[in-house]
Amino acid sequence: METRGELRHSKFNRICVFCGSSPGKKPTYQDAAIQLGNELVSRNIDLVYGGGSIGLMGLVSQAVHHGGRHVIGVIPKTLMPRELTGETVGEVKAVADMHQRKAEMAKHSDAFIALPGGYGTLEELLEVITWAQLGIHDKPVGLVNVDGYFNSLLSFIDKAVEEGFISPNARHIIVSAPTAKELVKKLEEYVPCHESVASKLSWQMEKQLAYPQDYDISR
Repeated sequence: METRGELRHSKFNRICVFCGSSPGKKPTYQDAAIQLGNELVSRNIDLVYGGGSIGLMGLVSQAVHHGGRHVIGVIPKTLMPRELTGETVGEVKAVADMHQRKAEMAKHSDAFIALPGGYGTLEELLEVITWAQLGIHDKPVGLVNVDGYFNSLLSFIDKAVEEGFISPNARHIIVSAPTAKELVKKLEEYVPCHESVASKLSWQMEKQLAYPQDYDISR
């Protein structure tokens, strides 16, 4: 059984959260966002997210900010007007486009968590899973599976494993749990067991040749 002291220690300094810019129809989605924010605060973990103050993004960022932890909101300049995304709490990092946004969020994070969301959330989630499979990073990736929201996605991935498109070991890149508290505990215990397509060192050497240091997401 965890003690309060243990709850305040984490191997993660910052966690990146992907989630909807809409609140969703169920109050449980909104509750889960606030619970995740509170869980990060209880473990002294800072937040990296996509910026803004609307939907689940706003709820999780405000919970972390109000709890006294640092918040980094990474947002493309095009989406910065307050009428589009609201006001970002904490530190704001303005970037040129969506590609730079994802690279910047990944660079500053030690792990990734997805709450319920739509196309953008799924795109961000699947990209960091793919990066893990390719060996670009070895950071854990988790889903807060609120009310089974991600069950269909997990079933699709299991089907892809069954049909030979995803290796069984790569299936274990994705960690899921119904609550934030359970998920963060699982992420703390996560050990990669899949074989990377290429080594992280190979990707780092390639990036040094082709891209500036600012785009190193494996750190």
